[in-house]
Amino acid sequence: MNRDSLAKFILAAAFAARKHKTQKRKDGVEPYINHPLETAEILVKIGDIKDEDILAAAVLHDTIEDTDTNEEEIANLFGQKVCDYVKEVTDDKSLPKEIRKRLQIEKASKLSAGAKQIKIADKISNLYAIMNSPPKDWSLEEKVEYINWAKEVVDKMRGVNENLEKYFDEAYLKAKEKLKF
Repeated sequence: MNRDSLAKFILAAAFAARKHKTQKRKDGVEPYINHPLETAEILVKIGDIKDEDILAAAVLHDTIEDTDTNEEEIANLFGQKVCDYVKEVTDDKSLPKEIRKRLQIEKASKLSAGAKQIKIADKISNLYAIMNSPPKDWSLEEKVEYINWAKEVVDKMRGVNENLEKYFDEAYLKAKEKLKF
């Protein structure tokens, strides 16, 4: 990663940290920013991703969905390509949860290669969170439902990054073993 690419990533990480500053993960304890940073880390360490736009989008992937950030802000600060990746992985929060989940499955195969890799890394991060610091109010049934749904989404994106896919499969099997389903 060259100096300009590194600067873009750091600026995106700092921007995301400011936007998510008051948010916690679903366990109510962990700072939310750890999730987008972990998503980017998975892309680098497991997926061998070096593309500055994919990595910037990874740390920004929940800003439109979960903060007051809009598309224009992302495009102006980080470029249209980063914005496009973020838009691709953003759910429409005005829709009911069940519809959003169904749409993720339906749209997964149509995502760009960059967005698919972000989405797979996102799901890996979420599986580990469910195993290690689960949402405090989720039943076993809700955890199992999420894990199986995440697999449905990832299964629609296969063929984009073998290392990420293999790592997801390992996380899925660990989750099944840990939760005994």
